Amino acid sequence: MTLTLAEADKVLADNFAPWVLALGLTVEETGERHAVLRLPWADTLAREGGGLSGQALMAAADTATVVALSSARGGFVPMTTVQQSTSFQRAVTGADVLVEARITKLGRRMAFVDVVMTAEGETEAAARASTVYALLA
Repeated sequence: MTLTLAEADKVLADNFAPWVLALGLTVEETGERHAVLRLPWADTLAREGGGLSGQALMAAADTATVVALSSARGGFVPMTTVQQSTSFQRAVTGADVLVEARITKLGRRMAFVDVVMTAEGETEAAARASTVYALLA
């Protein structure tokens, strides 16, 4: 039982710190083992030189992981990040980023997720992340 877009947006609204919500993330798609979020471009998220900051991309990847796992489990359950590794491959300037989280292994207590972040209109990834989560309930 996957989450609807409205249910997934509620997971965001109810379970994240105000600074994460300030990123403006919205859920574009949910599925049995994935979720796609949109990180809208904002000048306030750009670093010196005009590229989107790595911190914003990493927070978006972590958040997309929670939404994907919530969708796979049929709702939000307590969970926590155990590990995240991010590789930045190209700068994002002036474009929204689509953040696609795909579950590669979902166990009873641990989950492994790959995240690809692509600037809207591009085909090559701007960044990739690998996340590991502990499922606490």
